[in-house]
Amino acid sequence: MSTMITPLEEGSGALAVAVKDLIDWTGTPTTAGSRAVALGARPAATDAACLAGLRSAVEAGSARMVGKANLHELAAGATGVNPWFGTPANPLDRRLVPGGSSSGSAVAVATGEADVALGTDTAGSVRIPSACCGTVGLKTTWGRVPLRGVWPLAPSLDTVGPMARNVAGVVAGMALLEPGFEVAVEPPVRIGRVRLAGTDPRLDSALDAALSATGAEIAEVALAGWARAGDATLTVVLAEAWVADRHLLADPEGIDPRIVSMLGLGARLDPSELTYALVELDGWRRELARAVERAGGVIALPTLLGPPPRLEDPDDGRLLLATAPVNGAGFPALALPVPCAGAPGGVGSLQLVAGPGGEELLCAAGSLLEAAAASLGTARR
Repeated sequence: MSTMITPLEEGSGALAVAVKDLIDWTGTPTTAGSRAVALGARPAATDAACLAGLRSAVEAGSARMVGKANLHELAAGATGVNPWFGTPANPLDRRLVPGGSSSGSAVAVATGEADVALGTDTAGSVRIPSACCGTVGLKTTWGRVPLRGVWPLAPSLDTVGPMARNVAGVVAGMALLEPGFEVAVEPPVRIGRVRLAGTDPRLDSALDAALSATGAEIAEVALAGWARAGDATLTVVLAEAWVADRHLLADPEGIDPRIVSMLGLGARLDPSELTYALVELDGWRRELARAVERAGGVIALPTLLGPPPRLEDPDDGRLLLATAPVNGAGFPALALPVPCAGAPGGVGSLQLVAGPGGEELLCAAGSLLEAAAASLGTARR
């Protein structure tokens, strides 16, 4: 039951779709995974703007809405642990966190409760649970998918993106978010390889093997500003989350104390810290754009630096190290599984990053990697 906060059965189409309970769907309350929000939530009067395609598909009989999916409270965490609505069980290993904040969305597609799920990603919240659960998730270019009707965390970073068991499912999800979306581009013949300090050596080897199996030219790429960009991105998250959610602290009893502490960090930020972070991200955006262009349009790196943490010892910060800088730039990124010996379920996760508007190229590259991974002896699909 912890996968869905509000189970639904609307429509009769073959494509089963779940939506993160941060996104308004007419007639159902949006809880944001929080007791404080749920107590005062009323049924949404209109759909979020990004769900227009899903609504049309439901009405046309090509899709059905199966539920509002669970999440890390207020989308303000990367573990997916939720004290109010339960924590969705990681299908690869129930002892591990499912990843967040789009935890229920990832678990729903991994277990077959949904074919496609729609999540949000501010610092990794589509890609991290996809990596934890062995599924595929696409963080879209900032601004490509409208955010009206989506509970905010950090509006200058928030994005909505599709999640599924394979790349074809993610393409179907993008077609719901953006009717007419199709992958009419060739996969890249050259991919840049970024290596992040602290990555589990077994995972690095697995990513190298999958990339090599594509037949594409692999070029080493250095990103000197990666760690600084991650810190700057999280500064922006803290500052904007305080603005978005501080009104809820009138009743802190209804909010996980860890979230209260996080919001407090945002409240105590000096304005100069935010100014510095924004300047840092401006330079980072240019650095990442140059690196992606030199690599031929796509770079590859881990989605997580190692296996997901155990439920009793969750670590938000480490989960974000390989994802947050991409949000700071506003670029799109795709997380997909690759075989990895010793990892939970034998699955690791590779992340592909492209320039703004590069979702089609990422899906083409993802299909290439998916086939390469299958040839190595099975990425979970």
